[in-house]
Amino acid sequence: MEWEVALIEWIQKTLGSLNSTVGTVMSFIGGEIGLMLVSLIVLFCWKKESGMRLALIISVVNTWLPMIKAVAMRLRPYMEHPDRVQGVADFGNTASMDDVAAQGYSFPSTHSASAMALFISLAHDIRKRWMWIAGIVITFLVGVSRAINGMHYPTDILAGWALGFASAGICLLLEKKVKNEWIRHLILLVLALPGLFFVRTEDYFTSLGLLVGLIAAIHFEEKFVNFKDTRNIWAMILRVAGAFALYFLMNTVLKLPFSKDFLSSGTLTAFLVRAARYSLIIFTIIGIYPMLFPYFEKIGKKE
Repeated sequence: MEWEVALIEWIQKTLGSLNSTVGTVMSFIGGEIGLMLVSLIVLFCWKKESGMRLALIISVVNTWLPMIKAVAMRLRPYMEHPDRVQGVADFGNTASMDDVAAQGYSFPSTHSASAMALFISLAHDIRKRWMWIAGIVITFLVGVSRAINGMHYPTDILAGWALGFASAGICLLLEKKVKNEWIRHLILLVLALPGLFFVRTEDYFTSLGLLVGLIAAIHFEEKFVNFKDTRNIWAMILRVAGAFALYFLMNTVLKLPFSKDFLSSGTLTAFLVRAARYSLIIFTIIGIYPMLFPYFEKIGKKE
């Protein structure tokens, strides 16, 4: 709609040279690295149960929404109005801005949905007024940043907030009503699998891989590792820093057997390789890596 394009155009002109910086910084928390950072801090530094729940909800949201995007097929504002809207790439995104498979479609906004789902999950566990206030403010800023970047129309953002709220609600309701964890996880996975037949964007296969790997990691960790929460500040730092190092290392090494042309080819095989890569990475970080945590606890403690 014309008013949406005019609003984005006005925001970008008002911010001027700050457009790129402000939009990128504010979008960070709703992106892959920002979501992973928050999830790992909750999981490894505060409460394992809450961290697992948060990671699962975020993975579900980021798997379900690309299926809606693939049906709506709404191009991003900067793609449809290149003469009026400037597109600013998300943090760490080096793909061509014209590559729809890499950049994804516009409706609805996954960043906005992820921020909404993230803070609903945290507020559900923390149960403090300040968490609700902080969550509302940050969720609003993340949504606005998507218009600032020229990546989403206002209606994309509004739909993202609504769907993020609904997705988190579904996950929390399932947790309450379906006590068998395996059945609950199977329901979430089954609802995510239809995208295999019609979605051909990287975001879906990244999140599908994360969802599969996460479900496997949750059950593996519960049976064979069962790490404990910590209040040792040095152990907290090592847990999160080591997880990020492992993420970047594995993400680099697992790409080596394949050419760049193949990985960016947009074929189903390339997408499945991507899903497998992320599945293995998240399984290692959450399922196997915590086996080292008892050694981290010894650091900073006197004999």
